[in-house]
Amino acid sequence: MFKKETIPFNQSGVLNPLVKDYLNKDKQLLPFYTHFPDAAGFSNLLQTKPYASFNRIALVELLQTQAKSVANTSEISFNSIQKLKDTNTFTVTTGHQLCLFTGPLYFIYKVISTINLAEKLKKHFPDHDFVPVYWMASEDHDFEEINHFHSNGKSIQWKSEQKGAVGEFNTSELIVFQTQIQEMFGISIHANFLKQLFEAAYLKHSNLSDATRYLVNALFGDKGLVIIDGNDAGFKAQFKSQLEKDLFHNTAFEIVNQSIASLHKLGYHTQVNPRPINCFYHDKGLRSRLEKVGEEFKVLDSTLSFTKQELEHLIQNHPEKISPNVVLRPLYQQVILPNIAYVGGPGELAYWLEFKDFFERSKVHFPILMPRNFVMLVDKLSSSKMKKVHLTTSDLFKTELALVQHIQEDKNALFEAAAEIKILQNVYKKLNERLSKIDTTLSGSVAAEEKKSLNGIDRLSKKGNRALRRGLDTEIRQIKELKERLFPTKDPQERYENFSSAYLAYGKLFFKLLYENLDPFLQEQYVFTEE
Repeated sequence: MFKKETIPFNQSGVLNPLVKDYLNKDKQLLPFYTHFPDAAGFSNLLQTKPYASFNRIALVELLQTQAKSVANTSEISFNSIQKLKDTNTFTVTTGHQLCLFTGPLYFIYKVISTINLAEKLKKHFPDHDFVPVYWMASEDHDFEEINHFHSNGKSIQWKSEQKGAVGEFNTSELIVFQTQIQEMFGISIHANFLKQLFEAAYLKHSNLSDATRYLVNALFGDKGLVIIDGNDAGFKAQFKSQLEKDLFHNTAFEIVNQSIASLHKLGYHTQVNPRPINCFYHDKGLRSRLEKVGEEFKVLDSTLSFTKQELEHLIQNHPEKISPNVVLRPLYQQVILPNIAYVGGPGELAYWLEFKDFFERSKVHFPILMPRNFVMLVDKLSSSKMKKVHLTTSDLFKTELALVQHIQEDKNALFEAAAEIKILQNVYKKLNERLSKIDTTLSGSVAAEEKKSLNGIDRLSKKGNRALRRGLDTEIRQIKELKERLFPTKDPQERYENFSSAYLAYGKLFFKLLYENLDPFLQEQYVFTEE
C-alpha cells in the first residue's frame, strides 16, 4: 500500500543547526552530551551500571496508583510497571503537552519512536528490559498551545476561562463539540472509533490529565506504554532538595547560563534561558512564577508571597505546590525515573544540550538524547499529483518557487538570459577600459549604466517567465495544491494535521505502518507514499 523512502535531514530541513551538528558528531559539541544515540552509545552507558541504588519500590507504587486512575490501563502496561522493580530495567521517555485529541501528528511519531526504541534496545541488550514512558506535561499552563486540533481541513478549538495547570482543567466544557466531532469524522467504521474515543476520553473523565491518560492508553496501551504525571506529591517529595537549590541558591541559573555562553561562542542559538528561580507556585486555578523581591518570594500575578522560612516549610510539607519550569523539568524526570534516553524533537534536544553540566553538578544521570522519527505521509491524491508533475520525494521539501522552476525546466519553458548578461558585462568591461584611459572618474558612470542595463534584463526575464508560466497553469496549480496538502500553513504536515485524518483513511494500518517501518536509530526523514 505504501512505498517507504528516506531522505537525509539536510534535504528535508527539519533540524536546527545545533541538533544537525550533534547528529553529525561535530567534535565541538562533545562537551554537551555523554553518549551518542546509537547502539554503541547505549552499550557504553549500560556498562556504567546506572541507577544501581535507585528506589524502585517507591517508583512502582506511585506509577501503579496513577495507572489505576483510569479504567483502561492495560495489563501489558501494568506488567511494564512491575518490570521497573528489577535493577536491569530502565525507562526511555518522551514528554509532551496535553494537546486536545493528541494535537499534531508528531505526538504520535514521538510516542511510537519511544516504543520502538525500547523494543530495539531489548534486541540489542537481551539481559536488560526497557520500558517506554510518556511524561504528561500536566503542569503546563499554556492553554492556547493545546486547545485545538485540525483534521482534513476542519478544526476544533476549546475556549475556556479556566486558569492554572491544564491537567486540572475540567473537561465537561467539551460536550459542546459532540456534534462537531460527528460532522468532522463522518460515517465509517474508523470514524465511529474516533468519535467513541473522543467521548470516552473527554466526556467521561473530569479533568484533562485523566482524559489524556485514557486517550493515550487507548492508542498505545497494547505496547506496554507507561504514562507518568509529574504533578504528584509523592514524586515531588523526591525532588525537594533540587527545588531548594533552585529557589535559594539559583544553581540552574548559574550553571546553565555558563553552558549557554559556551554554545553562543560556537555560533549556536539556544532554545531556553534559565531564570534565577525556575519554579512556579501551583495551586487550584493558579500556576505562577515565583520571584524573589527583597527578602520575600512573591507569586507573580497574585497577592501571595512567602518568607524563606515559609517557603522551606511549604517544600517540606506540600512539595506538590512547587512546580518546575522547562529548565528544571528534565532534571525532575531524571531524578524520579531510571531513565537512560529522552526521545524528542529538534527544539527539545537543543535545550537538553544546555543541561549536561547542570546534571553533572547535581549528580543526576544525563540521558542519551534521541531524535524522534520524522514522517511525511503522501496520500494517493498527492502521489498522483507528484507523478503528473514529475516530482521525487526529495522535491517535496523544496520551496514552491523552486518546484515551479523545476516544472519550467522539465517543460523547457524557462526563460534565461545568462548568455545575454555575459555579453553585456563584456561590453561594459571594454567600455570601462577605454573610458578609464580618457578619464578615471568615468568608471563610476560606466558601472551605473551597467547596473541599469542588468536590471532591465532582469525585469524582461521575469516578464518572459511569467508569460511562459501562463502556459503551465495546470501544473503550477497542482504544485500549489500539493504543497498546501503536505505543508499546511507552510508547516510540515506532521506539525499541523491530527492523527485522525490518517486514521480515517487507513485505520489501524496507519499505526502498523509506523511500528513496522520506523527505526529509532535511522536518523533520516521518512516519506511513506501511498501507491
